[in-house]
Amino acid sequence: MNEIKTEDYCLTPISKDRYKIDVISFQFQKSHAVKIQGCYFSGPQQSWVIPQTKECLDQFLKLFPSKPKIETEKKISPHEKALKDFSDQLILKRYSENTIVVYKDQIIRFFNFFPKKDPFELTDDNVKEYILFLLRKKKISFSYQKQAISAIKFYFEKILRRETKKYYFEIPLQRKQTTPTVLTKRELLAFFKELHNIKNLVIFKTIYSSGLRLSELINLKISDIDSEMMLINIRGGKGMKDRVSILSEDLLTLLRKYFKQYHPKFWLFESTENKQFTPRAIQKIFHQAFDKTGISKYATVHTLRHTFATHMLENGEDVRKIQRLLGHKNIKTTEIYTHITSEAIRNIKSPLDDLEIENEKSET
Repeated sequence: MNEIKTEDYCLTPISKDRYKIDVISFQFQKSHAVKIQGCYFSGPQQSWVIPQTKECLDQFLKLFPSKPKIETEKKISPHEKALKDFSDQLILKRYSENTIVVYKDQIIRFFNFFPKKDPFELTDDNVKEYILFLLRKKKISFSYQKQAISAIKFYFEKILRRETKKYYFEIPLQRKQTTPTVLTKRELLAFFKELHNIKNLVIFKTIYSSGLRLSELINLKISDIDSEMMLINIRGGKGMKDRVSILSEDLLTLLRKYFKQYHPKFWLFESTENKQFTPRAIQKIFHQAFDKTGISKYATVHTLRHTFATHMLENGEDVRKIQRLLGHKNIKTTEIYTHITSEAIRNIKSPLDDLEIENEKSET
């Protein structure tokens, strides 16, 4: 059964033998209904209904002689179907919203690189051609290459059900790990002083005091704060793993003040209309405040997590305890902070000092 549409009306099938009349820009009245055999007003449908016969349709078109067009079901293009299948599978596999956005963007770019090719007919050689184009022409970064390959590999394995053993499906080896930026305690205090809104202040103090990722902060619910055990429950962190982190006494006091002023309903931090913050909104607040400090270091919201780990090490906490608080799978990821803590190098003496001492002795 097909819908019959014009700019004025739409006849929609509601059963095998009846149309309902959806009025758009004209008023179908009782005086019209009496001229169509079997036409009646349906209470449940809240609309006029006519039998789905050629005779009734002809009577209707005599009253409203606009040339109707019969709309058939819209055909979905191969690109649209492939993208829908890809998106659905990401959701079914419970990938994070951020990963879904990144993977969809990457796979769309891959599809668009072969505009005349059905996405379901893409081959291994197409993958090789595309990755080489990105490396040679676009000069993409390591992280971009990793994202592109991960998305394409997921599409080939989960949608096309093909093996991905060729070398160009391999994720690049991890690049040399750079030392993360860390704020000193003085710099951290300078940043907090620029947060004059209590909601903004408590957001960033929560990230710093518990070592949270931005996505973890956004997904915190009111019920995740355990003031009796002085813990923060982190649900579905990286890798969809739950963990707990510490709840600062100072933060708890600040949270109570924040609650009295803002009255969040469900999420611990809500923007407007009881909705979650977006990552971009929190990043914008961070940079606006950080720029006012005059600190020359380049910092992001994630810098607060790095700073938490480093300050914990400087306070003498065990690296394995910090690993659990941060939710690191590998202890080596946590050990990067041992290389930047000031406590680790504070008592090491420079050889230049010994050289100056010898110089003073020789002069005397």
